[in-house]
Amino acid sequence: MAVDSAPVSGSQASSGVMDKGLKRNAIGYLSNIVIGVASTAPAYSLATTLGFIVAVKGVGVHAPAVILVAFVPMLLVAAAYKYFNRADPDAGTTFAWTTRAFGPMTGWMNGWAIFLADVIVMASLSDIAAIYTFKLFGFTELGGSKAAIIVAAILWIAIMTWICYRGIELSARIQQFLLGAEVVILVLFSVVAFVKVYGGHPPTGSIHPSLSWINPFAMNFGDLVVALLLAVFIYWGWDSGVAVNEESENPAEGPGKAAVISTVLLVLIYVLVTAASQSFHGTGFLTNEANQEDVLSALGSGVLGSGLDKLLIIAVLTSASASTQTTILPTARTTLSMAHWKAVTNLLARVHKSYLTPTVSTLGFGVLSVVITVALLLAHGSVLEDSITSIGFPICFYYGFTGIACGWYYRRDLTDSITNFLKLGLGPLIGGLILFGVGIKAAIYYGHAENVSGKPILGITLPLWMGIGGMVLGFIVMLVSRPFFREFFARKTETAPPGLLDEPPPTGPVPARVDF
Repeated sequence: MAVDSAPVSGSQASSGVMDKGLKRNAIGYLSNIVIGVASTAPAYSLATTLGFIVAVKGVGVHAPAVILVAFVPMLLVAAAYKYFNRADPDAGTTFAWTTRAFGPMTGWMNGWAIFLADVIVMASLSDIAAIYTFKLFGFTELGGSKAAIIVAAILWIAIMTWICYRGIELSARIQQFLLGAEVVILVLFSVVAFVKVYGGHPPTGSIHPSLSWINPFAMNFGDLVVALLLAVFIYWGWDSGVAVNEESENPAEGPGKAAVISTVLLVLIYVLVTAASQSFHGTGFLTNEANQEDVLSALGSGVLGSGLDKLLIIAVLTSASASTQTTILPTARTTLSMAHWKAVTNLLARVHKSYLTPTVSTLGFGVLSVVITVALLLAHGSVLEDSITSIGFPICFYYGFTGIACGWYYRRDLTDSITNFLKLGLGPLIGGLILFGVGIKAAIYYGHAENVSGKPILGITLPLWMGIGGMVLGFIVMLVSRPFFREFFARKTETAPPGLLDEPPPTGPVPARVDF
């Protein structure tokens, strides 16, 4: 890459993306959507979260409304991803974009936030994949053994790391199979549940769906916000389809559109399954402590009958395993991008000569995931539960910054038309601010010991230690690393080239960028 002097702050961004050695035109638009949807792990997310959403004071049957409200900021931020990706289809996504808009320190912290959220969630995903593997084959005793679960979780991480290392095409094909099975099972479950509810012999406690279920104004605002803390988590992950932009066909356009479509597909799936689940036995069944941690399995035999209820086990298993894989994909590409922009060690920039996938970034993340997973699984059960809660902080951080940065990056285009003002500025800004607000509310809510599972340490709850503490750790690491990466930290802010969105998006190979 050619190197020049850094541009002045606020200068126009140069065109093209630095060639990182990834395989171009390897996957298509459908794979972008599949990876985006699969990364959220719809079946797993619903199974482990829906009961807790319904149980929030004042929510009850209005859980579908909570799902719809949570969709709004996600859609607005997805639009920011679309327009940012049009300007800069860099595999580093939020890291690269916020660096351009707000400078290297903000960009580095957003890269860290992606890394932090992904490495923490790996423990939960691999834990669920292990437990549901044992459930599927009837190994009840192994499912209750911590040693067996740890071994199986490590195996799942190793398998999915190898798939990601082996090539993006293999990863995409496996994702299509896993997500296809998951969605078919969830739709079948929902249809059968509604048929039985409206049948001649409805299940005990069943209730017919009502339009009032999707009315967010039927809830107290404070209760709605608390429920949103949970609902935001089940949408997280759709941005993974954008992280493989440099390996996609039409990289500047396809992955960005896929991000928006992914959020729309997710809200349809979530509202359908949520309504079907609470219709079948009523909300009391979902909030029962015995059912709360896995509502789909609890409903399985009643909805699908003995034998076919195994399908829901398969759905959650494929969901968790697919998300394990699609968590590795974007993280490896984020650290790859950070290394190419000289924000971290260049060891992370290495790409396999044949597979054209990140090597050290992928394998290193897999090894680190194993270490964190073993540590969390060996700890008290509440630690793993609180780790899921803690993920919300880095999620709100980097999604929120992406939304706000979009308008700032395109600020010279906002006054060209009302459409530009709404789509590039106001919409993403609102989405980002909502997520920042949710993050602040989460810090207040989960700062109280009665709202978390584990005991506080030094008066601070575990979600705050892992979530906010993890971000503070990242800030310290960034400050320590600044002297070693002076070239990156000397970068200046940039704005989008004028008229960028009026031009047809590039469809061919992406040229190398010269920025410094």
